[in-house]
Amino acid sequence: MSRVIVIGAGVGGLATAARLSVKGHQVTVVEASDRVGGKLHTHRRNGYAFDTGPSLFTLPAVYRDLFLKTGKSLEDSLDLQPVEPAFRYHFADGSNVLVPGVDPAKCAQAFAQAFGDSAGKEWLEFMQRAADMWRLTREPFLQSPLRGFKSLLPLANPKDIATIAPFTTLRSLAQKTFSDPRMVTIVDRYATYTGSDPRKAPAVLATVPYIEQLFGVWHIGGGLGSLADALQRRCEERKVDIRLSTSVSEIVTEANHVTGIRLATGEFLNADIIVSNSDAQLTYKKLLAESTAKKPKISGDPSLAGFVILLGLNGITPNIAHHNVWFPRNYDAEFDSIFGRNPKPVADPAIYVCAPNDPLMRPNPNSESWFILVNAPRHDSSGKNGVDWDAPGLKESYGQQIIDLLAERGTDIRSRISFMEIQTPADLERAVNAPGGSIYGSSSNGANAAFNRPANQSPIQGLFLVGGSSHPGGGLPLVGMGAEIVAELIGRDA
Repeated sequence: MSRVIVIGAGVGGLATAARLSVKGHQVTVVEASDRVGGKLHTHRRNGYAFDTGPSLFTLPAVYRDLFLKTGKSLEDSLDLQPVEPAFRYHFADGSNVLVPGVDPAKCAQAFAQAFGDSAGKEWLEFMQRAADMWRLTREPFLQSPLRGFKSLLPLANPKDIATIAPFTTLRSLAQKTFSDPRMVTIVDRYATYTGSDPRKAPAVLATVPYIEQLFGVWHIGGGLGSLADALQRRCEERKVDIRLSTSVSEIVTEANHVTGIRLATGEFLNADIIVSNSDAQLTYKKLLAESTAKKPKISGDPSLAGFVILLGLNGITPNIAHHNVWFPRNYDAEFDSIFGRNPKPVADPAIYVCAPNDPLMRPNPNSESWFILVNAPRHDSSGKNGVDWDAPGLKESYGQQIIDLLAERGTDIRSRISFMEIQTPADLERAVNAPGGSIYGSSSNGANAAFNRPANQSPIQGLFLVGGSSHPGGGLPLVGMGAEIVAELIGRDA
């Protein structure tokens, strides 16, 4: 039995702790904040509730496996609800499409009815390509430890390489497939699921909508933050020691092997193995001493951040779906503003609204809880590599700009606002130690992005990384896969 310390009680940390506990390890989780979940959180105010991190749950099989292997099933632990229909997309020309939550054929039919028969046929073609990509990449890239370009060895067949098209961008693949530019815009959006620019992100991200439509889009009754609560309960059932409001100042090493952690209070906790669910950049740059041998460097573009508005609304919005997006006329201008040389708030952004029809997330049937997310540059107090989101008056003026834009696009909710709360990238940085407020750590921009992401097993003996900033990436499914990878690595090495 090894003494394991997990730094951070985010989803990755809790999932890893639960898996390690059933392998017989003695596990302690230390968390700087006063709650578990990290970015996964359901914020509650005046009877309203908002999922301020992940707002949709996909590929539930990852967590079904976790819960079954550590105790009661996922369905026995949570109120898992299918979302149907799932998305309504609004375009600048006034058109819109309501997309089902599951079944590529039904989604193709919806696109055909909205944009013409060719859109439906092309979507099925796109989904078939995505299915082939998923079949080829799922095991060697997503469910296995990162081994650099050696991960390509199972894909020695040139036909397989051509299917994945590692040097083709998601935008290029969409443009080659679709004749209607609105379909290209819908595909572009999936790059933002990894905090990336569709003009630079790899074509293999086509697997994201495929996974949604094959395995469904899900909601958790009461809010997705309930998953964090269920993981906490599972860890406690497995005798994992969870210490909240406990900050770590240093990962202590000796002869390139971890020996424990030092808390901000000065207390030392010894450990045979340390799993860091903290951001990989913070782990390597701040928690490890500069003199640490084999300390790796982190490369790659940071992911985009998010500007969030939480709205409590009186009344019900006509034709609102669970997930809604209002696209701008020029989507490229958004990515130029975020990833360009002079980052700035997006003047005319895509506006995402999550408005769950969940009685546990609103004070009464004649009300709505709106989570609004706008992609944004990272926070940088100097303003050189991002935006100073703490600048006086900026968040208030930009928040009002977003609400006014919604009105211009045909959805005016200004007279119905019961309250409004704004969360900027600077707020996210402070709340969960996410550098710059980046949602996903590093982006998927570039063909090498997957290989630049920090590996789960570090060069320092006994130190492992989990969470959205490490392999295989951000989002609930990938973070869950990362936890399984780490638990298996430790299971073999302990």
